[in-house]
Amino acid sequence: MRERPIPSTGRFVGIDYGKRRIGLAISDAGRSIATPWNVYCPKDERQDAEFFRHLKDEEGVVLFVVGLPVHCDGWESELSQAARSFGQWLESVTGVPVVFMDERFSSKTAEVWLTEAAMTKKQRKKRLDKVAAQIILQAYIETFARRNPTVAVSWEPSGLDDVGGSSAPD
Repeated sequence: MRERPIPSTGRFVGIDYGKRRIGLAISDAGRSIATPWNVYCPKDERQDAEFFRHLKDEEGVVLFVVGLPVHCDGWESELSQAARSFGQWLESVTGVPVVFMDERFSSKTAEVWLTEAAMTKKQRKKRLDKVAAQIILQAYIETFARRNPTVAVSWEPSGLDDVGGSSAPD
């Protein structure tokens, strides 16, 4: 895990990254509650950079928490690499630290929550990505931010060890 200092005040934004839709959630000022915020549809690099810089400035964002999609066994996927590339780009264009958080089952959990709320399929689709971002951000807050709110910790996946002790996939 990589630790980095962050300001003692400011909000966190959770991101459920997708190539067509990016779910966004935002923390309260006290960094204890994550709330679904928006779904952003990427356009081009210039407009995307403008959107995220504006978000940083308007909401006082001091940390982006990007969901890292990994397989159930903990190994990264092609989507993981896309999320990592996005996170590196986001940090470079905003100057705000980016950390990664395990997002396994966040979309599935969001789907269950929205279904239980008796929403139609259309209503669920509209909200799914930002609720998944909320789940990612709340998990980060509960796992890392409550322990030390001025240190950003990036979760790093690890595969399940096999009987021989190897941590590399076959």
